[in-house]
Amino acid sequence: MAVDPNAIRKIIHIDMDAFFASVEQRDNPELRGKPVAVGGSSKRGVVAAASYEARRYGVRSAMPSITAARKCPQLLFVKPRFDTYRQVSQQIRAIFAEYTELIEPLSLDEAYLDVTENIRALRSATETAQQIRARIRAETGLTASAGISYNKFLAKLGSDQNKPDGQCVITPAQGPAFVEALDVARFYGVGRATAAKMNRLGIFTGADLRRQTVDFLQAHFGKSGIWYYAIARGIDDRPVRSDRPRKSSGSETTYFDDLVRPEQVEKGVIAVADEVWRWCEKTDASGRTVTVKVKYADFRQVTRSRTFAVPIATRSTLHGSAVDLVRTVFPLRMGVRLLGVTLSNLEPLHGRAQEQLAFGL
Repeated sequence: MAVDPNAIRKIIHIDMDAFFASVEQRDNPELRGKPVAVGGSSKRGVVAAASYEARRYGVRSAMPSITAARKCPQLLFVKPRFDTYRQVSQQIRAIFAEYTELIEPLSLDEAYLDVTENIRALRSATETAQQIRARIRAETGLTASAGISYNKFLAKLGSDQNKPDGQCVITPAQGPAFVEALDVARFYGVGRATAAKMNRLGIFTGADLRRQTVDFLQAHFGKSGIWYYAIARGIDDRPVRSDRPRKSSGSETTYFDDLVRPEQVEKGVIAVADEVWRWCEKTDASGRTVTVKVKYADFRQVTRSRTFAVPIATRSTLHGSAVDLVRTVFPLRMGVRLLGVTLSNLEPLHGRAQEQLAFGL
């Protein structure tokens, strides 16, 4: 689908409200209106998602379950059902496809839609977002929030403004002022460490960021300085890419009891690598870069990576690489609570196996 490059783009960011937890509350009436966390309840568990009732107590995704239970003693833990979440996500994606071909999924529960070409002849992008949200509610029983704007950066910010079950429109005239009033920690591409660095430099809001020169921002933030300079002015020229390639595939495991012996860690990292290889076999893809993540009992973590000339072509090669990388953290400084393995720099695997038969580590 071609879009006039000179037209003011109309971008919608749809974000499902507490998606995993909302699916669980939808399917189990006993959970409705109660604080729910999707994830394991053991001392090694981590919250994958929290209902809005749980969020009022400070429960958040990626929080250790033991911390979440301390914040909300009445918290109800539910095991995740990812197959169900994927099925619902496909239902929602099918709704999107009736309004545009330009859909860029970010995860199971959010996506960008470019509706510059008005294929449904609706009055506005605002009405389009309203209709999509109504369809989602009618067909899945779930609510979604939306941001509507002239670029992806502002559309994503907008979808968070009136959650849950709301939407926000940011016009070209409103964009720069909208950005100025926001805390920089809310900006896409500004993580916790970057926000803290900005704060140390006296940058707390979009207005503070806009006062900085390109040279200043590049001196302190490298290549990202240009991006920060642009978004402080409400500028984002990134297109919605419906064919956005997957950049990596990974898996990780959190252990109920710390792994304290090297042989336990090696066995664990091989098991995690097996999960990654199953994905490779299913998709006929692999990667050139292997990364191993080790998280210690005190939640500090280290990563080790190695990049090869061609994609990893066999399970045993992935095993060997992962084990070699994890051995670089021996002797262990303390017990290990989590191990992860990721393949990145992905490429099609088909036809490359012969190329790597003699490729050793």
